[in-house]
Amino acid sequence: MHWSSCSFTGDTVKIGEITYKLKPPQNPELVPVKHISDSLPQTVAQHLRWIMQKDLLGQDVFLIGPPGPLRRSIAMQYLELTKREVEYVALSRDTTETDLKQRREIRSGTAFYIDQCAVRAAIRGRVLVLEGLEKAERNVLPVLNNLLENREMQLEDGRFLMSAERYDKLLQEHTKEELDSWKIVRVSEDFRVIALGLPVPKYKGNPLDPPLRSRFQARDVYYLPFKDQLELLYSAGPNVAAERVSQLLSLATTLCSQESSSLGLPDFPVDNLLPVLHVLNSFPMLSSQQLLHRLYPYNSMLGKDGRTAVEGVLSRFELLDGHRQPAPTTILSVSTAKDVEGHADITLHVVDKDITFQVPAVWEPRPPKSSPTYIHTPSHSQLLAEMIQSHMVKDICLIGPKGCGKSVIAREFAEMLGYSMEPVMLYQDMTVRDLLQQRYTLPNGDTAWRPSPLVTAAMEGKLLLLDGIHRVNLGTLAVLSRLLHDREIDLYDGTRLLRWDRYQTLKEQLHLSDQELQERSVFPIHPSFRVLALAEPPVVGSAGSNSRAQQWLGPEVLTMFLYHNVMPLAKEEEMGLIQGLAPNVPMEGAEQLLHLAHSLRKTNDPTAQSLASSLSTRQLLRICRRLSQHPEESITHAVNKACLSRYTLSLSFSLSHTPTHTQAVQGRPHISLCDGWVRFQQYGYTEINDGVLTIGSVSAPIYNADQKMKVPDVLFYDNPQHMMVMEDMLKDFLLGEHLLLVGNQGVGKNKIVDRFLHLLNRPREYLQLHRDTTVQTLTLQPSVRDGIITYEDSPLVKAVKFGHVLVIDEADKAPTNVTCILKTLVESGEMILADGRRIISAFMDRPDTIIMHPDFRMIVLANRPGFPFLGNDFFGALGDIFSCHAVDNPKPKAELAMLKQYGPDVPDATLQKLVAAFGELRSLADQGTINYPYSTREVVNIVKHLQKFPDEGLANVVRNVFDFDSYNKDMREVLIEALHKHGIPIGAKPSSVKLAKE
Repeated sequence: MHWSSCSFTGDTVKIGEITYKLKPPQNPELVPVKHISDSLPQTVAQHLRWIMQKDLLGQDVFLIGPPGPLRRSIAMQYLELTKREVEYVALSRDTTETDLKQRREIRSGTAFYIDQCAVRAAIRGRVLVLEGLEKAERNVLPVLNNLLENREMQLEDGRFLMSAERYDKLLQEHTKEELDSWKIVRVSEDFRVIALGLPVPKYKGNPLDPPLRSRFQARDVYYLPFKDQLELLYSAGPNVAAERVSQLLSLATTLCSQESSSLGLPDFPVDNLLPVLHVLNSFPMLSSQQLLHRLYPYNSMLGKDGRTAVEGVLSRFELLDGHRQPAPTTILSVSTAKDVEGHADITLHVVDKDITFQVPAVWEPRPPKSSPTYIHTPSHSQLLAEMIQSHMVKDICLIGPKGCGKSVIAREFAEMLGYSMEPVMLYQDMTVRDLLQQRYTLPNGDTAWRPSPLVTAAMEGKLLLLDGIHRVNLGTLAVLSRLLHDREIDLYDGTRLLRWDRYQTLKEQLHLSDQELQERSVFPIHPSFRVLALAEPPVVGSAGSNSRAQQWLGPEVLTMFLYHNVMPLAKEEEMGLIQGLAPNVPMEGAEQLLHLAHSLRKTNDPTAQSLASSLSTRQLLRICRRLSQHPEESITHAVNKACLSRYTLSLSFSLSHTPTHTQAVQGRPHISLCDGWVRFQQYGYTEINDGVLTIGSVSAPIYNADQKMKVPDVLFYDNPQHMMVMEDMLKDFLLGEHLLLVGNQGVGKNKIVDRFLHLLNRPREYLQLHRDTTVQTLTLQPSVRDGIITYEDSPLVKAVKFGHVLVIDEADKAPTNVTCILKTLVESGEMILADGRRIISAFMDRPDTIIMHPDFRMIVLANRPGFPFLGNDFFGALGDIFSCHAVDNPKPKAELAMLKQYGPDVPDATLQKLVAAFGELRSLADQGTINYPYSTREVVNIVKHLQKFPDEGLANVVRNVFDFDSYNKDMREVLIEALHKHGIPIGAKPSSVKLAKE
């Protein structure tokens, strides 16, 4: 076959018998470079020939096929061959008509329309490449229908785009000046559209709109045929046995076939075989199965049937060689490479050989095991060594449950290679603009674009940490696929970032300096730039539409990274970790704790599993730090506190279901309530001497506040139970923890916190969350002054700046995807604000930073999860980064004493009736007989009324609380029965009064 060869003669390019006449490009920096490989596979040449036919016919094309960079690469190769300028746009659910046609910008007080990609391409005769048509919202793309069909479009600024033929006809009768005055603009005859999309159904997305579909000519671009792929892979891995290469490729082909997808297996990322072969080439002793897990982590993303199916395929191709232990690997040394700039020499000890190779690095790398705050465990050292192998060729994603140390491993990895890290916390409503560029206004009122941390990290060669890619919408993530595969990205303001070598080639070909290219807004991406993503394991079998548990690890995301699983630590390793980070912890307590946590992790009982997730490594460390300060505390108390078992379930229930039985969690009993009562009566529970506050057995210095008016002052009657909660809170507060108080309504959470801060003399900032809270409103409040948007700091930012205590109320009412940005603030002390400033914990010499004050603390209040509360499960999402405290109604004796202080003139008998009746109602609510948990707040209101109007009957006053239930027949009967039992006559109708005989 001769026609598939490409040849250039003078200014024509020829594919087979088809010739295309080249035109010199007007903006040569927009022509793709270095996309064509030296040897062109036959299939690719056939695709290019077909595109050329369509191009000569003046038709627009649609390349359809499985996920991966191949379709985009073919489009770019064609444009490079024919020296065409490209306008590239990645579509997502946030793409609007303004991103395609015209956007308004303000320049010195006047609004202008700036042409966007589709209009620029049409007027200047470029090729518009639209990627991801299945991601765009349903009715956005019809904007282009008329431009595709008749090459016509009406613009917002009053101009009208007209096809070249009609325009030229008009020119014969009218002058160009006349047409300009009618605002008619000629669409170049060279304008074409190349659309790239996935076939929907089969893949997730919106199906193609029929009128749009009919305007395109389609071509199926499937993976390269076996033979072509094999040649590519052979050249990538000359040290690898040919048989292994063909086995891996056969496996990949099988997992992409129709039979596999009918079993529900996601497509195998064929394009990633190439980087993996580079790794195999340097480490031929690695088992194929180990590498396969990095490409296709089937253990985390598939259910039991899926795993069996994959292992069946593996054994068919004799790839099950990894049942042996993975090749033990450790990092021996890290040093700066002498000959290559921006690289480090790494020596790994694999099985029994030392292998040295180079990976990208930035500043001075440091030797492994030299960090004082990172404790080395064998399994994590193995993981780091494997990550460095993958880092040689591609971006990495770490998968592991929350609180298992992903962020710590990532930080150690970055420090070891001398990277500075750029953490970006992803959340569910994140738009592409939040990821890439945001609009802001200059001081004179002009609009401008601010690059996001992601873009600056790419240009400065940092390690970008994408925290939580399991949360973000898949369409938003897909915009990054071009950055991850090709290291190229186009931004909203027309800036292009190019791969380092392509940028250098462009510079040489056009004889331009960096300065000149930057004026044309072309920038290089630093060659050391890498992305490290963190994610929680996909929820197996959740193909439903439930957004929280979406199966995020689909065929598209599989092509973006190499995957590494963070396995839970073995018991001995976890013990070593705890001793290293909480040195004085009592051994006996720590062993009981680990024994419990590991037996919970092993069970299959769902309740035990949910408890195990609350006892993550992070939470165990917190308990042990506290035990090392207060060794007299019981383990039971600590575990109950961490799991919030008062509200999730009774711990004893789940423990009796685990093989360890309960002996593990019997510890020294916590101070019982009667002790507390005795101590309370003898000498009160709080005392203040010489600027030192003592609550129970814990003391803390009183804070010297400079803003006195922000210290809360609240009416508070001491009672032992609340004082014990405060004592507990003070213990954690002194350890530097942020607190989370969970309880029913009306149990006094706000009062306890205000009293606590009043005693400590700490100023407070207050934030109340609600359904419409967004990430922006949490951090900044925009306001307009003299026509300029300025941002006022929210209470959160003020508290961080001045070292106040931030009280976040109703935290469970805000969507969890909003509150999850508190995680980076609590964990690493970093957070990026909407106006581009960032909060950092340590002093760094950078512009636009807010240094976190060392006294800053957060106290979060939330209702307990579950019915009848309508909030989100804040504890489930973020419970393990706070120290949790359950707040309960006071016990009868304490409640009675408290009510006496509210109603000194109310008869004791009445108060006792009330306390007894409400006590019974609460136990009914705990058993689930009634829904509403009656709280102290309701009793206090009744007592206040009786104190002020003593003549009113009790039966009348309690109706203030119970009239809510007067229309619910079943509930009403339960209430009447309980209240009558304790001598409160309510709802007595004449018919039900039986006169007693004297």
